[in-house]
Amino acid sequence: MHILFLSDNFPPEVNAPASRTFEHCREWVKAGHSVTVITCAPNFPQGQVFPGYRNRLYQTELLDGIKVIRVWSYITRNEGFAKRTLDYLSYMVMAFIAAIFVRRIDLIVGTSPQFFTACAAYGVGVVKRRPWIFELRDIWPDSIRAVGAINKDRLLVVLEKIELYLYRKATAIVAVTNAFKRNLIERGIKSDKIFVVTNGVDLARFSPQSKDRELQIRHKLQGKFVAGYIGTHGMAHALDTLIDVAITFRDSGEKQFHILMLGDGAERARLQARADAEGLDNITFVDSVPKEEVIRYWSLVDVAVIHLRRTPLFKTVIPSKMFECMGMAIPILHGVEGESAEIVNRHHAGLTFEPENGQALATELRLLAGNAELRKRLAQNGRAAALHYDRAALANHMLDIILSHSQAPR
Repeated sequence: MHILFLSDNFPPEVNAPASRTFEHCREWVKAGHSVTVITCAPNFPQGQVFPGYRNRLYQTELLDGIKVIRVWSYITRNEGFAKRTLDYLSYMVMAFIAAIFVRRIDLIVGTSPQFFTACAAYGVGVVKRRPWIFELRDIWPDSIRAVGAINKDRLLVVLEKIELYLYRKATAIVAVTNAFKRNLIERGIKSDKIFVVTNGVDLARFSPQSKDRELQIRHKLQGKFVAGYIGTHGMAHALDTLIDVAITFRDSGEKQFHILMLGDGAERARLQARADAEGLDNITFVDSVPKEEVIRYWSLVDVAVIHLRRTPLFKTVIPSKMFECMGMAIPILHGVEGESAEIVNRHHAGLTFEPENGQALATELRLLAGNAELRKRLAQNGRAAALHYDRAALANHMLDIILSHSQAPR
């Protein structure tokens, strides 16, 4: 079978959509299927094309047996609604055009978080007369409203109508959380076309590691209790909470604590400027690193902080980095309400705290720093739980869904 996958994020980008798409497609190739991915030049989140790539009209490469077609798109940083929308729209148009020339497609998958990719997948499905699957990674445009990125209600209403139209027209929908499935059912989408395939972890890569001595010395973290945030620094993440914690520890003279912030995003420059203005020496910002380097930085962390803004919408999301922490046996401090907190609590893989509450986070950090036995127990529980979220098994589950909705012979 030949699967065409549309995603505007793909390796060497290291964000959650890129990793999920690559790891699923890799497993489908191993299962004997042909997979073509249409994406753009890697540039997320800095808005700069990665070394070794150019923003060309059309280019191809082969990555672990996956045929990758990269098309031109308008590239900008992950900030500013108008520019980001132009980025999304340009990819949608170019991906649709490129897909028309891909031969002998059996099924199309279009992945969010922004649904313009799904628009392209729908269009290709109509032209090619093939089934298409909407992979739902984010309730968009609700997430725009949740972070206050745009306040034009009329525009959001139009986008929501397009969103519902796509759900209805999709052959099937693969959601990453049960809460997303419930949301769609409540809005009138038939439950029998909605399937759940959660995010997971590549257990071959994310396994317990000793602290990377070279990085520990480079960032002067010897003897420190390190709380790490690794990922996008965006509006949705409310990372001022971690700055507040750093200020609390500085003012109280608790010099054993250090916060490590790795990544980029729309809020990164402002957050670093605030830390500099406060004269904080107990927080370190590190630019995004290649995928193979991320694990080295995870190894430095005594506890991982996962955090999102406190809003009802984010009760429905499950941050993918949670599973990576489990795989690496890193205790989690989870500042996200809802379904993801239920997973952390059910597996006893970490502690939860109220989002955007710096004092609550500081309290939990003190608790973990002073209780090595608790940290060890949470770490072991997390590693055991990660076995239930093995990416290879989840990819095969999604492949079964694809096969059941494809017109191609199995």
